[in-house]
Amino acid sequence: MRLLVKRMVGPKFARAGRSVEALRRLDAFAVENQKIPPGTGIEAVSMAGIAAERVRAAGVGGQRAVLFLHGGAFVMGSPATHRELAARVSAATDATVFVPAYRLAPEHPFPAAVHDTIAAYRWLRDEGYTAARIAFGGDSAGGGLALQALIALRDEGETPPAAAFCFSPPTDWVRFDGESYETRARVDPMNTLELCRFTAGLYVGDAPPDTPLLSPARHDLSGLPPLCIHVGDDEILLSDAVRFADRAAADGVEVVFRIWPGMWHVFQHSARLVPEARRSLEEVGRFVKRHVGRDS
Repeated sequence: MRLLVKRMVGPKFARAGRSVEALRRLDAFAVENQKIPPGTGIEAVSMAGIAAERVRAAGVGGQRAVLFLHGGAFVMGSPATHRELAARVSAATDATVFVPAYRLAPEHPFPAAVHDTIAAYRWLRDEGYTAARIAFGGDSAGGGLALQALIALRDEGETPPAAAFCFSPPTDWVRFDGESYETRARVDPMNTLELCRFTAGLYVGDAPPDTPLLSPARHDLSGLPPLCIHVGDDEILLSDAVRFADRAAADGVEVVFRIWPGMWHVFQHSARLVPEARRSLEEVGRFVKRHVGRDS
């Protein structure tokens, strides 16, 4: 599977280069190469005017909700590209998963995606889910977005969800000084520093570079709900995840942090074939069920 990622996925990103249009055409590849588990229910919904999909694995009840934010470097991706992963998250967490199509850069740079995430969260609350029955989740840029939204909710004095989990999240869209950008450059089969700089620049747009939400690991993280962060040891974003986890723990946040040896960026997408990916989802499922779902 690692070889397939290196030979098939990595070159597609390399050929797309610095073209948003070319990157977005890769969404079709992602959609076509999914296999939705049998019995999964997928329904189009509108979350406060934001198009979304509600995904529920076979046998899942309706007491717990996950607001899952798709990856795609803030310039690509959609609920459709993440149906299989959302279905597997639903099965692992015993939760209904909601995947919003938040606004993308460069047409809608920061903080549009953060605002959409908060609007979707408030919609879930209006639909009858208490904060204690909601978890945030996300992969890649979506994982970073989940963390940004948690901080924004805290700063606004709003009750946050009960917990959050992230797969391979970026946590700094201004500085790229993590050691893994160099130490993992040759082993990462998918991402490059050049691509990260390009897409981050589109996301940041005209926002001041010292905006706290653009480098959250360098600011106060106290008051966040319990976090579970999984990252591969062979990806250039490793340092981003390590820094955020260390800072959150130092600020008193409960953090479950796991580095998976030999794994690449968001390897959980390969759960059909990779046992480590299935174990990662199982661990996240246990974390969510431990923290989410009790109104008391």
